[in-house]
Amino acid sequence: MNLKIWKSRLEKLDAACICDAQKNLRVMDHAIRPITLGLKIIGRAHTVRCRKDFLSVLRALDEAREDEVLVVDGGGDKVAFAGELFSTEAKRKGLSGIVIDGGCRDIRQIQKMRFPVYARYITPIAVTAKKIFDTQIPIKCGGVPVFPGDIILADDDGIVVMGEEEMMKILDAAESIQQKEEIVLAKMERGQSLFDMLNFREHYERITQKQKSQLMLRATK
Repeated sequence: MNLKIWKSRLEKLDAACICDAQKNLRVMDHAIRPITLGLKIIGRAHTVRCRKDFLSVLRALDEAREDEVLVVDGGGDKVAFAGELFSTEAKRKGLSGIVIDGGCRDIRQIQKMRFPVYARYITPIAVTAKKIFDTQIPIKCGGVPVFPGDIILADDDGIVVMGEEEMMKILDAAESIQQKEEIVLAKMERGQSLFDMLNFREHYERITQKQKSQLMLRATK
């Protein structure tokens, strides 16, 4: 699918609805959190693996193109692999964001620029720039495998990783889930009870009787 088409659709979706549509998606460790709340990442992964050295992060940043996400497998090291300078360059190039399984610094400046950066740690500790590691290879970030070109969707709830085929299979379902939730919320704001729009009582009764059941929203416009 054309990048602009699926990105325009994903921009309207929350990570939670994506996960509701498919329970077995790759979701990064919850400890990798956004430096700035209220921002979103959508783009293809541009990967780099490194350990206690940021030279190859610079290489990946130089290689990365517009709308890509710089995904750094830093092995969870408690050192900073990026900060204000790298984030400013990523924003200038039109990258969608940076995800680091490791540390980040210059937090106040990154928050001011409103560019989405996710990291496992916040630390002022710098690392060397002397070692060569690989870029655009399969890595492990936040406990899940990430391949070059994988689709990254991240918001305040967390970071979801999908192959393009995975994304295509669940996109319609995720949109349906989010649309239904928006209808329910609108009705609740007008005073209607959540329980009027759930099959909760029937579902609970069936579960107590050890019967198969599924909790569902049944709201319509």
